[in-house]
Amino acid sequence: MLDGKEVLIVEDDPIFIRIIGSFLRKEGCLVREAENGLDGLKALREGIPDLLISDLSMPIMNGLEFVEEVSLEYPMLPVIVISGTGGMSEVAQALRYGVKDFLIKPIEDIMAVKSSILSVLEEAENGVNSEADFSQQWFKVSQNSDQPFTEELKWHLDDLLDNPGNARDLLMGLMPAQDSQQGDWRLSYHSLQSADSSPIVLDYMWMMDGKMAFYMVDSASAGKNGTATTLMIRAFFNEYLRSNEADERGFIHLVHQIEHAIKRSTYASPIRAMFGILNAADCQLDVLSAGLNAVVDNSGNAIIVKNDHLLGVDAASTHFQTIDLSDGGVRVSLSEIGLTSFSLDIQRLSL
Repeated sequence: MLDGKEVLIVEDDPIFIRIIGSFLRKEGCLVREAENGLDGLKALREGIPDLLISDLSMPIMNGLEFVEEVSLEYPMLPVIVISGTGGMSEVAQALRYGVKDFLIKPIEDIMAVKSSILSVLEEAENGVNSEADFSQQWFKVSQNSDQPFTEELKWHLDDLLDNPGNARDLLMGLMPAQDSQQGDWRLSYHSLQSADSSPIVLDYMWMMDGKMAFYMVDSASAGKNGTATTLMIRAFFNEYLRSNEADERGFIHLVHQIEHAIKRSTYASPIRAMFGILNAADCQLDVLSAGLNAVVDNSGNAIIVKNDHLLGVDAASTHFQTIDLSDGGVRVSLSEIGLTSFSLDIQRLSL
């Protein structure tokens, strides 16, 4: 499958580029090389490859600046980034630019590189939407909800299991902006979390139909499988919202899908989560607890959102609670012991 594929490697380490370049040439690839991001942009203007591999630590124009520029100029080009620091904050930032995969130096198994490249190229050749999140590629939810297990997925998840600090940094780095606004509505969240434990993870998406969907996950509640389970939820959430209109019925189906995947996966476990849908036109917030309980402060009126069933243990059997937002907004505060420092505010700016 690699025979005849053109790969551009942007890397300033001559030893690493020689190892990767030689391996790919033996696999039949046509390999071009650039030493920094500026030379990488020049190489892209001379011809678009099938795949770009870029280091994140380079002189003249660093890897993050380069990847951001590539995401703007060449959004359809699949990108794999390489980090030599072992830290995940830069990797997470690059992933927000649409990067499809990452590798961490030192790379002890060259076949991990081949597996990553094959997976990324396969997705590109199958016409998978370029906006698909990296987690959707890892778990391949758009192709088969039964979660086919791949060597590339195993390699990544084993690495995150072996390096819990990296796993935490990755999850924290993928958190969205703390303040966001769409029309008359504003979302903000407040988080004070320990550096020694797996975090509460939030993600949300504003949609064109006047809705906003979000989820919260207590990644620590799934034990050693917390990172993998959280990334799986992210994959299903992004794929669902990319393909469907968010509503209560659809979200129940989404929860069913995630629970089915958790039960079938050896890398996922039941986890405490919460899902919500803001319908701005109707001034309504629908909230479903999946074991992650909260107090919703609605203009001084405290509403308890509670469910004893974790996500993965029949959480979809419960119903959404509908909260009226006509008075302006709400604060959703987690009520579990140790999680009370996390809250989400949804406010209407004009009444």
